[in-house]
Amino acid sequence: MVNRKKNLPCCDEPCVQLPADELAEQLAALAWAVAHPARVRILRLLISRQTCVCGEIVDQLPLAQSTVSQHLKILKEAELIQGEVDGPKVCYCINPQKLKQLKSLVASL
Repeated sequence: MVNRKKNLPCCDEPCVQLPADELAEQLAALAWAVAHPARVRILRLLISRQTCVCGEIVDQLPLAQSTVSQHLKILKEAELIQGEVDGPKVCYCINPQKLKQLKSLVASL
């Protein structure tokens, strides 16, 4: 049997140093938060408005209100969006610092 590792040119080179696990954990958490098309659409909507958005989010998506609420909860837990209570509604906006962090982590891949 042939040892395939001996035929690989990289086997004689030094091992690659992986980035810190903390950065990998941060990227994985944020990537999971945007890993659904509805959540990407919500982020794009909030970025385009640059203001707090309340009930309009449900009107912009072909999803039930409860489904949109679940997506908003995931984005909020990841801190990509912020929610502020305005009477009986919650108004959402982008968390610019967390969005910047997501972009930076993706760019560092």
